[in-house]
Amino acid sequence: TKKIRAGKQPGLQVWRIENMDLVPVQKNLHGGFYTGDTYIILNTIKQNSGNLQYDLHFWIGDECSMDESGAAAIFTVQMDDFLGGKPIQYREVQGYESKTFVGYFKSGLKYMVGRQGGVASGFKHVASGEVNVKRVLHVSGRRVVRATEVPVSWDSFNQGDCFILDFGQVKDIYQWCGSKCNQFERLKATSVSKDIRDNERCGRAKLYVCEEGSENEKILTILGPKPDLPDAQTEDTKTDASNRKSAKLYKVSDASGSMSVTLVAEENPFTQSALQSTDCFILDHGSNGKIFVWKGKEANKEERSAGMKAAEDFISKMGYPKHTEVQIIPENGETPLFKQFFKFWQDTDQTKGMGQAYVPNKIAKIKKVPFDASSLHKSEAMAAQHGMVDDGKGEKKVNIWRIEGSDKVPVDPSIHGQFFGGDSYIILYHYKHGGRQGQIIYIWQGEESSQDEKGASAILAAQLDTELGGSPVQVQVIEGKEPPHLMSIFGGKPMVVHKGGTSREGGQSKASAIRLFQVRANPAGHTRAVEVEPVASSLNSNDAFVLVTASGSMLWLGHGASNAEKNGAKKLGSILGVDLSEMSEGAEGDGFWSALGGKAEYRTSERLKSKMDTHPPRLFACSNKTGQFLIEEVPGEMTQEDLAPDDVMILDTWDQVFVWIGNEANEDEKSEALTSAAKYIESDPASRDKRTPIVTVKQGFEPPTFTGWFLGWDHDFWSSNPLERAMAGLKILPIRHIANFKLVPLCLLEEHPYETKDKDVTPSLFTPPTASSCLNKQVHYSSYLLGN
Repeated sequence: TKKIRAGKQPGLQVWRIENMDLVPVQKNLHGGFYTGDTYIILNTIKQNSGNLQYDLHFWIGDECSMDESGAAAIFTVQMDDFLGGKPIQYREVQGYESKTFVGYFKSGLKYMVGRQGGVASGFKHVASGEVNVKRVLHVSGRRVVRATEVPVSWDSFNQGDCFILDFGQVKDIYQWCGSKCNQFERLKATSVSKDIRDNERCGRAKLYVCEEGSENEKILTILGPKPDLPDAQTEDTKTDASNRKSAKLYKVSDASGSMSVTLVAEENPFTQSALQSTDCFILDHGSNGKIFVWKGKEANKEERSAGMKAAEDFISKMGYPKHTEVQIIPENGETPLFKQFFKFWQDTDQTKGMGQAYVPNKIAKIKKVPFDASSLHKSEAMAAQHGMVDDGKGEKKVNIWRIEGSDKVPVDPSIHGQFFGGDSYIILYHYKHGGRQGQIIYIWQGEESSQDEKGASAILAAQLDTELGGSPVQVQVIEGKEPPHLMSIFGGKPMVVHKGGTSREGGQSKASAIRLFQVRANPAGHTRAVEVEPVASSLNSNDAFVLVTASGSMLWLGHGASNAEKNGAKKLGSILGVDLSEMSEGAEGDGFWSALGGKAEYRTSERLKSKMDTHPPRLFACSNKTGQFLIEEVPGEMTQEDLAPDDVMILDTWDQVFVWIGNEANEDEKSEALTSAAKYIESDPASRDKRTPIVTVKQGFEPPTFTGWFLGWDHDFWSSNPLERAMAGLKILPIRHIANFKLVPLCLLEEHPYETKDKDVTPSLFTPPTASSCLNKQVHYSSYLLGN
């Protein structure tokens, strides 16, 4: 057996299956796939603990043979065995690849047609970068960019997309843009063109951008006279969000000698205990195009090895499309996408601190930043990961209004920080981060506040937003789900949330005889005290609690309560005007349990140490243009370029959901932005808390709690056109500007000072360099405007 080096170092490895053998694909050709072939792709990630983690994919082209498809499956099983059964296995079908897979290739996927059927078509001379054929690539997709080879004919073109014309030996690449394609699609196409020029062609091709109607003689010679072209093709890659929620769980067994599948649970969320280490299970999310196979660590070898076949048989039996995504997951290597279907998933390492749980690729690159108030103003990543735009001191005094009817009435500063469940409030906060000023409008809605006042709070907040020039961030907060920063803005006092009641003049009702408050601290040490049901099951070992009764008041400290929570509970006692007697968990007297109606079970397990690993941030584009709520996840590492100005986007960081509104989004999408976020939360398979805070952010006014999730955020990014900036950076010239000019390679000009360009210098004075002489100077061929 030929030995290959697989999974020894972090990074991506790609093999093409040639004559039933694995042949490595050079790094500069990653992302290109022949439709007649199959490939194995291995992504190796080094965890913080030093352990290696693997995502193992086999990719099947539309035109590959059954033999090659079978060989890919066999090689995948062998590689899984070689890597100790640790990899997550994925089956990838051309055009329907998983988000994990397409995330490796941010510049897009290229599907190429084999000239002589599959492998035999290897027409590229890799070493020289020469290509001896002409081809046209149809670029489609806004989030997942796919460049598919199509016939070299005008019949392949339409007005709504971009096409790449690669003219092989003549060393010219043209990006042709249809008259009805938008800037975002052009920007994505430009990244594909650049990838072809710089990687496939080793920098030896010249790249031009051509607008529809400005085709030059070379294009027309190859394609012929341009006819009238059809409009854009419709794209159906978005997912109907209503399909996201429902899933079923089946057990796979061969105890009887033949593989059988038994329904275990008909509805999610499932319990983790339903997964038994001695068996394999299928989690059926076929309604949303995905099937998961979970391999118990004690399942027999036949069951573990037959996981992919079991999935394919199951897909066939259920009548799902053949391109349904398949993931095979080993026990203790579960992905966040898998765990979202289970209630209260507990990783074995979360209590043992072993650091073995699966870490998504996009999260592996985000460095976790501990909280430090002294440097918070300089770190957007810290602000994002801890939900803190600043330390809570603010730039101006905090304004708080209570909603009364259809008006907002200022709240007496003496009770700032106290919120009553029968009221709704608007809070205006001014902050400064990294030298940039900002405002936040919090809209706090009590559970018992009337629907009219909740509606009025949203309308009055929108009016305040307009008065402030449209720049504030709006945060919708439902009672009990207050974000960390809101807890920080009350001058060191805890934020107090009373269950029911009102603070309006003359409306106060008598407090209950027995009251229980849960006190929890944020990363900055600020606390929130929320009134909960006065029963023992409300207790939590991670927090402090204050119990108020007519006969006396008590401070109960859970084993995991921090000093900040203890101090916050004492301050709460002062606010409520009661003296507290202190007790630790396990040392309660009969009077304590009697006041709570007797002993009962309550949560004693530790809180998750890293929410980011369990619930990594995810970015989605939302649309309801068709009347359906459609949602499409953005794959791979999140970048600022993924935010399309003509869209509404959702950034889900689990504790809160951001709605980002692009300046060019249509009015319906802008007005429906909050509704879209609520539908997104409601349709989550993880059965999310519907009270999750929703933060509305407008393009150009992003707070650090948003920008910190994106690597290298540029606050001036939209001050110039991203497409023009990208083209300028690539030194691409639009064809329409060069009709009367000659083009020479950029390396030619480097031999002459810039001042000579003003003189009567033409290319005829120079001896054209060879490609190798250009490369020896470490410069690439590029378009350059010289003169008439």
